[in-house]
Amino acid sequence: MDAQNIFKEIKAEELTGNPFTKLSKDWTLITAKKDNKVNTMTASWGGFGVMWNKNVAYIVIRPQRYTKEFVDSSDRFSLSFFDNSYKDKLSYLGTVSGRDEDKIAKANLTITSDNDTPYFYEADTVLICKKLLATDFKEDNFIDKSIIDKNYPKEDYHTLYIGEIEKVLVKNNN
Repeated sequence: MDAQNIFKEIKAEELTGNPFTKLSKDWTLITAKKDNKVNTMTASWGGFGVMWNKNVAYIVIRPQRYTKEFVDSSDRFSLSFFDNSYKDKLSYLGTVSGRDEDKIAKANLTITSDNDTPYFYEADTVLICKKLLATDFKEDNFIDKSIIDKNYPKEDYHTLYIGEIEKVLVKNNN
């Protein structure tokens, strides 16, 4: 399968769809490579915007997630978005750890890459992101302390990553 013939590159400003729905309802796969191994996780939190005069995506990953090791070890990560027919696979990939099994193979997804940044052939939209910043959330930084009680009962605060969107790939039929 030649991803170069299936995907075309567009500008970030040409992306369509509601960004709130894209993440919170449709979900994304955060994918990175470490030591020639690829891991991914499903995410429904994050966002898109402009920072430091660059189009960016921001993602958050809890410390216990295996994918965090991969994102930390790489200069780049991808965000892969799928149509709703993949919802069960995304749910599975969000609940099973790549430490325990080859969950990508079990989900029957195909890894491809753009300049060594892995993403999924089955996706309909892919963002290739270069890491610009990583910072840990800390309890003292929360102004609204109710967020802590509701979202961090185990005090497993996320790391925030901001990545420059270097490339946007969409399926040719989109």
